[in-house]
Amino acid sequence: MELIKKAFEFEKRSMSNMSTSDRISASREAKSLVLTINEIYKKTKDPSLMDIMKRITLKKHKIDKRLKGLSTI
Repeated sequence: MELIKKAFEFEKRSMSNMSTSDRISASREAKSLVLTINEIYKKTKDPSLMDIMKRITLKKHKIDKRLKGLSTI
């Protein structure tokens, strides 16, 4: 349950006015959350965990797009 709370907190966090280092750390945090939730999902096959992973991944893609710039994507 602690992991799911962290995931919801990450989703609610505002991504505006972030520095580059903040974006990098948020991207890394998102990756670790998704990988950890994925390990639990492999055992339980709970569809709600898949939904959480999808939402976090979507937010991570937006952060990564901002980091890399629009021309490289």
